Amino acid sequence: MVPTFLGSTILVFVILQIAPGGPIERAIMELQMGGEESGTSLSGEMGSSVLPESAMKELKRFYGFDKPIYQRYIIWLGLWPREIKHREVLIPEGQSSIEKRVGKRDGEIWKVNIQYSGNDKLVVLEKDNTESEIWYASIDSVQQNGSIEGVVFQKEISGILTGNLGKSYIYAKPVTEVMAPRFRISLLLGVTGMLLTYLVCIPLGIRKAISHGSAFDLTTSVIIFVAYSIPGWALGGVLLVLMGGGSFLDLFPLGGIHSPKEIWDQMTLMQKIIDQVHHMILPIVAWSIGSFATLTVLMKNGLLENLSQDYIRTAFSKGLSEDKVIWSHAIRNSIIPITANIGHIIGVVIA
Repeated sequence: MVPTFLGSTILVFVILQIAPGGPIERAIMELQMGGEESGTSLSGEMGSSVLPESAMKELKRFYGFDKPIYQRYIIWLGLWPREIKHREVLIPEGQSSIEKRVGKRDGEIWKVNIQYSGNDKLVVLEKDNTESEIWYASIDSVQQNGSIEGVVFQKEISGILTGNLGKSYIYAKPVTEVMAPRFRISLLLGVTGMLLTYLVCIPLGIRKAISHGSAFDLTTSVIIFVAYSIPGWALGGVLLVLMGGGSFLDLFPLGGIHSPKEIWDQMTLMQKIIDQVHHMILPIVAWSIGSFATLTVLMKNGLLENLSQDYIRTAFSKGLSEDKVIWSHAIRNSIIPITANIGHIIGVVIA
């Protein structure tokens, strides 16, 4: 399990790192677009099409790109403290310390004293001259004139293991806040579709195994494999055209998870249940019908394999009825691969 976790998280992390359109690229693009709208350009003001070095350094620090990739991975997991609330600091030439305002605490201005302690280290002291347990500092560079450029920051342990999925570059909000409103609909459709799939595929697979080679087996195989070959989004569009009004049947609504709010609020509990089921039928059918083939064939093949085992022949030789042998012995062992697939389906449901 641990190797699987490490492998999957490393793969996701690497994809996130190498995928184009990251936060720094977006910042550069937005700045370029802003410059064009105001009648200026980065190339005209800065002599190049990129951000100035100081701004680029600040962006890399803000998004953690100033760290080695292995350290970024550990920080992303939430196993290493990440730096937050950066404050740039400059200790002038000839000085070994400087006072820096870092915010407010208890309604008062919060200032700390940053001292250069030698050995390329900065120490942050509170007002009472004790070393701060909240603020930390590091040196960025030492200039030729002896001045020291550094940064003051806080630390926190947060990452995917602590529920911090980062910030959306598109919506400028935490990812969890972007996902939260969509969870209810995703889980509602996903769980309902999963239950429907199991309720249909297990009995269907059993029936196909018992009547293997019959007209029923061949006909249902054709139907489920045709359904499997049609993408869910394409089937959904066809169902909307055929059953969502217009030139064909007007049986189901074209969109929404339930009726408009002004109608929904006036419904009784039973009316709300019926209305929501009515709105969910087409999406669930389009989403789940593609998985019918996999589970049905898995159930059928598992049962056929178990029916050919010695313990089944032994059960028949003892005089047990066919129903008892199938339902009490063969199906119980055939259901194991089906239950093992639940973990994969749960991931799909959440996604």
